[in-house]
Amino acid sequence: MTDARAGGKPILNVEDVHLSFGGIKAVNGATFDVREGSITALIGPNGAGKTTLFNVITGFYKAQAGEITYNGESIFGKPPYAITKRGMVRTFQITKALGAMPVIDNMLLAAPRNPGENLATLLARRRAVRQREREAYEHAYELLRTFNLEDKANDYAATLSGGQRKLLELARALMTEPRMVLLDEPMAGINPSLGRRLLEHMERLRTEEGVTFLFVEHDMEVVMNHSDEVIVMALGRVIARGTPEEVRSDQRVVDAYLGGSSETDVPEGPPTPPPTEAEGGVQGG
Repeated sequence: MTDARAGGKPILNVEDVHLSFGGIKAVNGATFDVREGSITALIGPNGAGKTTLFNVITGFYKAQAGEITYNGESIFGKPPYAITKRGMVRTFQITKALGAMPVIDNMLLAAPRNPGENLATLLARRRAVRQREREAYEHAYELLRTFNLEDKANDYAATLSGGQRKLLELARALMTEPRMVLLDEPMAGINPSLGRRLLEHMERLRTEEGVTFLFVEHDMEVVMNHSDEVIVMALGRVIARGTPEEVRSDQRVVDAYLGGSSETDVPEGPPTPPPTEAEGGVQGG
């Protein structure tokens, strides 16, 4: 692995973000950056605020204070669809596949630049619409082949295994042609062979296309072997960051995991529903 801090410029900057639910500080001054073209892990004990912070970054929750910039532009408080259009997408702990639709249709929902979505364009530029639709189908099938899901293309998404739904969600996120992907516990609930395939594809996308990844993960073997840099959260704030080797030996991290900072009273989500625009597994998909 390369050291992300010696790599490209920051593509994502999170600065002093605060979000409270009632009297509970779920995110309490979190500050960090993610380097372009890196694979960065975000770890911490249960309840540290990791998923809540993901929801803030991607527009599903609105923080009370702070600043978030992506690719040099503020995205603080913007809705999920607007953030997706800028090239950042995410996946979820619990997959959001549309079970009553075929796998291929799940993919096509996320296809960008579809002129057929506009009635005037659909009527005036039918040839261009058909061409774009063909391109979207080809791209969708290419991604499904990458994850060995092409044989499932016409099956309902609800018939997939949990691991296959994880792969479908990543494939659907990649349909948007993102520059940065946020993965929330991508290894949870999938078998080792599917997990290896997902990790291999992350590495390939980073190497060949420069896609940046930020992922939350509890599997420390995955974190230590597949990340350039590790960011550690506890009680809603960042307590350490560095290479996997540096973080592994950091006493603050050891204390956080072994009882130095109890997280049980900090929820990962609010007692009230998230914003109404936060629908679907891919933002704005």
